[in-house]
Amino acid sequence: FPGPFTDVVTTNLKLRNPSDRKVCFKVKTTAPRRYCVRPNSGIIDPGSSVIVSVMLQPFDYDPNEKSKHKFMVQTTYAPPNISDMEAVWKEAKPDELMDSKLRCVFEMPNENDKLNDIDASKPAPVLNTSKQDGPMPKSHSVSLNDTETRKLMEECKRLQAEIMKLTDENRHLR
Repeated sequence: FPGPFTDVVTTNLKLRNPSDRKVCFKVKTTAPRRYCVRPNSGIIDPGSSVIVSVMLQPFDYDPNEKSKHKFMVQTTYAPPNISDMEAVWKEAKPDELMDSKLRCVFEMPNENDKLNDIDASKPAPVLNTSKQDGPMPKSHSVSLNDTETRKLMEECKRLQAEIMKLTDENRHLR
């Protein structure tokens, strides 16, 4: 999470289902009062993905205090007829669950970072191009054809990857 922490800071998790079956997921945290997670549970169709927003509530940051906040994303294959998500988790056997654990890192922006035109500490927007979203509404002032749109999306993905690489490099250098 990039600081300062005087306002809500949002980070997105992209959960992808590479399997050929529906998957149920839920997100847990060791500090539930400090975070708002939306959606905190749901179903991911085969080959699809879901963006989960994790919103850190404002707090007084102490650089000497190490964060022990963690998240766990639990998943299990969805039963054929899901009606009650709570029942899915209560009835799931431990060997049917998969979990991924994530540790939170809080970073205050460096004074040198403020000289950059682009704030690389902010998460890059995620483009969701799945068909279930439907067509994008067209602006009255701008009309792009499919080729231009595709080029812009490819450029956006390339820039997002570059931002992530530079952010990792910056973190490593610190």
